[in-house]
Amino acid sequence: MATLDVEKARLHFPILASGFIFADNAGGSQAAKEVVDMISDYLLNTNVQLGADYSFGVKSNTRVLVDGPREAAKLFNARYPDEVVFGSSSTLNLENLSRSLEDDIHPGDEFIVTGEHEANVGPWKKMAIRKDAVIKHWRPTPTVPENPYSVKLKIEELLPLITSKTRIVAITACSNILGSIVPVKEVVKAIREEAKSKGAKKVEISVDCVAYAPHRLIDVQDWDVDFCAFSFYKVYGPHISGMYVRSSVLEHSVASIVHHFIKADKVGYKLQPGGPGYEIVYGATGVIPYLLSLTPHNDLKATFKAIAAHEQTLIEPLLSFLTDPVQRERGVRVVGEETISLNRVPTISFVVVGQKPIKSKTIVGIFDKNGGIGIRYGHFYAHTLVDELSPKLNTDDGVVRISLVHYNTVEEVHKIIAVLKEIFA
Repeated sequence: MATLDVEKARLHFPILASGFIFADNAGGSQAAKEVVDMISDYLLNTNVQLGADYSFGVKSNTRVLVDGPREAAKLFNARYPDEVVFGSSSTLNLENLSRSLEDDIHPGDEFIVTGEHEANVGPWKKMAIRKDAVIKHWRPTPTVPENPYSVKLKIEELLPLITSKTRIVAITACSNILGSIVPVKEVVKAIREEAKSKGAKKVEISVDCVAYAPHRLIDVQDWDVDFCAFSFYKVYGPHISGMYVRSSVLEHSVASIVHHFIKADKVGYKLQPGGPGYEIVYGATGVIPYLLSLTPHNDLKATFKAIAAHEQTLIEPLLSFLTDPVQRERGVRVVGEETISLNRVPTISFVVVGQKPIKSKTIVGIFDKNGGIGIRYGHFYAHTLVDELSPKLNTDDGVVRISLVHYNTVEEVHKIIAVLKEIFA
């Protein structure tokens, strides 16, 4: 297996040369230089309105309407580029999707959601109110007796929620707080088998891959999902989201939300009212060339295997420090799985409780005062998840989150740990 040349990867992000440690990557990664160059190239050389049939219009059409969906389809492993939808954010994409499904939802239909990022929760909750549907929650449960915040989603607690009325199941592929990877293929297979056994007539599955896409390769065909969204700005690209919608669903479930005279019955464009930013769509096509440059194999699978292997070197020292008996005695509690494995990504959250608690905001404030390292605190839009943790946390203060990606180094992790040691002393 090819190894990741981290120093070579870092050369694609000029800002990293400043020495600042970016450890809030789950909120937004840095953009690779290839991406920025493509945005600039579009604006400087083909910046015309789509639809024109003169030479510059044709070139612009190709870059946005052909190259953009084709390259995004590779990151989803979608069967067709027409299954790709672009929007300014995953929140907007999934809200538009829920709106487009309203005519196919009936009173009494049941939606199962996780308490993760509100992007893939809120649209279904709001539609349930509008359509008199029922919301059910697949909640995580503790895995470590001595740490009530070490929680995980378990398939055996999802299946009893499925009934003959199940219509939508909206899950996460990776928690942006817990850092744990959900075995999507296994979960989807179990959902479909359980739904079939209970007589559910039509079940469509939506997967939030925003916190997953920077760390692992998506495969919507292998997973057998109907909807999937991720944000390019968390995968070394510009501020835009890509959403996959299965072609059969586009044809039979989804109603167009664009202008009535636009013919887009079987393509993702029917979910793009007004269209996305042209230069941003073209800039997003720079993400794959960057990813392919990380290993000599010119293969996305090899790239993500190398990324996952390097990330384990980032997880091990930080998670080992936070779960050390000395820290546990101090009141440090990891929020999420404590196990070091390929089933978690280097998005690591914690709180400090006990006799000498420290607010999450205070910890981040000390990092800010020291300078040179960027981390954050809060609920990170997974408000329901944080609100339901027990013993109860203040959702405004939330958790401290340190989120790393492949361009972070082990040396940077040890600098983060050094600051934490001073705070916990």
